[in-house]
Amino acid sequence: MERPGKFILNLYPTTKFLFAFLLMLTPLLLPGYLYSYMVPVLCLVIALIAGKTKLYVNFVLKGLIPIVVMIFLLQSFFYPGDTILWSWSIFSIKQEGINFSLQLTSKILAVGSAIVLFFQITKINDLSRALELMGVSPHATYVLSSALNIIPEMRLQLLRIMDAQKTRGVETEGSLSIRMKAFVPALTPLILSSFSSTDEKAVTLESRAFTARTKKTSLHHLEKTKSDHVVRAVLVIVFVSILIWRFFL
Repeated sequence: MERPGKFILNLYPTTKFLFAFLLMLTPLLLPGYLYSYMVPVLCLVIALIAGKTKLYVNFVLKGLIPIVVMIFLLQSFFYPGDTILWSWSIFSIKQEGINFSLQLTSKILAVGSAIVLFFQITKINDLSRALELMGVSPHATYVLSSALNIIPEMRLQLLRIMDAQKTRGVETEGSLSIRMKAFVPALTPLILSSFSSTDEKAVTLESRAFTARTKKTSLHHLEKTKSDHVVRAVLVIVFVSILIWRFFL
C-alpha cells in the first residue's frame, strides 16, 4: 500500500493545483476568520505527511508571518472606529480595527500558506511539463520554470561563494556587521556567475533546438492516475457543497 506522503507527492501537478486553489478560494467565500486560520494548520499537516515540514515552516515563518503581523498592527492602529480598546498619545487600538485585521490577515495567511504548500509538494519540472501537455508554449513554461528557480539557484551560488571566502580566511559568521562585510564583496561574483549561467543556458537550449519550429518531445513522462480522478471528483464535490451552503442555505 502506498504511503500517504508518497501518494500526495505522486499526484498530477494540476490535481495539486486544484487542491491548493480550493484552499485559497474557500476562505474568500466563507464568512468569519476561524476557517481561514485553520487553513495554514491543514497545510502544515499535509506538509508533515509529505515530509516537507521544515521547508514549509521556514517559508511561512520567515515570509508570511512578518507580513501578517505588520498588516495586523497597522490596521489595528489606523482602521477607523469608535470602540477604543487602548490608546496612547495619538495611537489607539479600536475594536473595529481588530475585527478587520483578523479578517484580512486570516485571508492573506490562508492564501499564502496554500501557495507555499503547492510549491513544496510540486516539482517545477513536473508543473512545466504538465502545462506543456495542456498546450502551453514551451517558451512560456521555460520562462516560468526559470523565474521560479532563479532565487534557489542564486541562493545556492551565494552559499558556494561564501564557503569559498571562508576557506580563504574571510570571516563570514558573527554579528550583523561582520556578515554584511562578507556579503557585499560576494555580490560581484554572484552577479557575474548569474550572467555566465544565463549564457550557458542559452547555448544549451540552442544545442537542443529549443527555438526550432517543430513538435517537441520530452523524456520527462507524466501521467494521470485513478487517484487523480478520485481526488478531483472529491474536490469538485466539496467545492460545490460549499457554494450551495454559502449562497443557498
